[in-house]
Amino acid sequence: MTRSTDEWIAAHPDQKIPNRVRLRVFERFGGICQETGRRIGPADQWDCDHETALCNGGEHRESNLRPVLRAAHRKKTAKDVAQKAKDRRVRSKHLGIGRRTANALPGSKGSKWKRRVDGTVIRRDQ
Repeated sequence: MTRSTDEWIAAHPDQKIPNRVRLRVFERFGGICQETGRRIGPADQWDCDHETALCNGGEHRESNLRPVLRAAHRKKTAKDVAQKAKDRRVRSKHLGIGRRTANALPGSKGSKWKRRVDGTVIRRDQ
């Protein structure tokens, strides 16, 4: 009969994952990389990846971890960061927050040019 252990939960997002937890995660998935499906060998470098990335609202806990080869982990991290950036852009656009468009209508507040009441045209940054 095996003894059950409590799930490891980090005290803060930057906390290092203990080796005992890395071993449990590795054994739970049978030593298979969860991105490539390849068996992780003794010479392979691998990381504990967060299934739901921390930047996208995931938790730093054992149940959110899975073994992934280092090269595949870097690719997944790049996708996670891109998704976070897209979510931020969509949310900002929805709330009306954001940068000015490059093709602003002439004479509008977004334009570089301003027409004075007397008819002269000047740059707004002057």
